[in-house]
Amino acid sequence: MPKVKCPRCRKETEYSGNEFRPFCSERCKLIDFGEWADGNYRLPAQSANLSDEELEEIIKESEKRESVE
Repeated sequence: MPKVKCPRCRKETEYSGNEFRPFCSERCKLIDFGEWADGNYRLPAQSANLSDEELEEIIKESEKRESVE
């Protein structure tokens, strides 16, 4: 069976039949989830340079959607 390294602790674990894959255990899976929930993992993003008109249009669309819900 193929083995992979746990992305959290780097321990080798079997991939097939592992309910926590790609992690080696529930503990590593929960620790990783907590890191995401705390905002410790971030994806790089470029800031948007929107014009005033574009911002106003976004706000109007948002208000329309809120009124529908």
